[in-house]
Amino acid sequence: MDGKNLLGEFLRARREVTTVDQVGLPRTRRRTPGLRRDEVAMLADVSTDYYIRLEQGRERNPSDQVLAALARVFQLGPEATEHLHDLAHRRRPDHGPVVSADLLRPAVRRFIEGCDHAVALALNRRLDVLAMNPLATALFQGLNECDNALRLTFLNPAARDFYLNWEQQARGLVAHFRSIGGRCLADPFMLELVEELSLGSEDFRLMWARHDVRARTHRSVSYRHGEVGEMTLHNEMFRIGGPAGQQLVVGQPTPHAPSERAFDALRRLAGVAGTRPSGDER
Repeated sequence: MDGKNLLGEFLRARREVTTVDQVGLPRTRRRTPGLRRDEVAMLADVSTDYYIRLEQGRERNPSDQVLAALARVFQLGPEATEHLHDLAHRRRPDHGPVVSADLLRPAVRRFIEGCDHAVALALNRRLDVLAMNPLATALFQGLNECDNALRLTFLNPAARDFYLNWEQQARGLVAHFRSIGGRCLADPFMLELVEELSLGSEDFRLMWARHDVRARTHRSVSYRHGEVGEMTLHNEMFRIGGPAGQQLVVGQPTPHAPSERAFDALRRLAGVAGTRPSGDER
């Protein structure tokens, strides 16, 4: 990712992962998966030459009408469509470098550190961990690369055993990273992280090349903890007022699990942390 033709890179990636079945075209023999440029142009009602110029970065001012048509062809969700418009209009970042987003407000830090009934942590838009409560520390106990969610997932081999569904977790995390940091991919700190992950993980390179964009607001994640065993937490993600891109992640036992089993998992994790979850009167 050199930052010179982000719009073209995005369009090419989405074209290559969109199938003829998805858009209702007949199947034909083709050298590579995905749609051809002329097929995208036809579906978006633009000339093939114009679409080629878009991908090659020789046309940099597509209209909103063209962007809407391309979003429809590639079946983009709301976050990916907004990301497409940001790339096309070269909107300036609405926040500063990552270093300025590392300053967590004291009130938020106090809330996280005092939270004793759920796993709680704060992340910046690079997915660096800014703060963790004792339960979160216990959850990730013994794992390297815990300073950043992406490093943990892709650069620590133990993550494939820690996350019960590693591939689903990894794909979702990469798409979320693009969603929250889309306007800042030219930030040298963001570029440095992407380069580090690309050099260290072929899986990251392949997932990053797809240009999936999808924000996470909630999801259930299943873990295999060294002392607690298997457990599933339902994570809710909230934006933190202050530096853009900061998020609060709160994880509690999944509401779909039997209540006694869910509480027991949290109680055992609290035992690892040396704390006692509020409401435990036994």
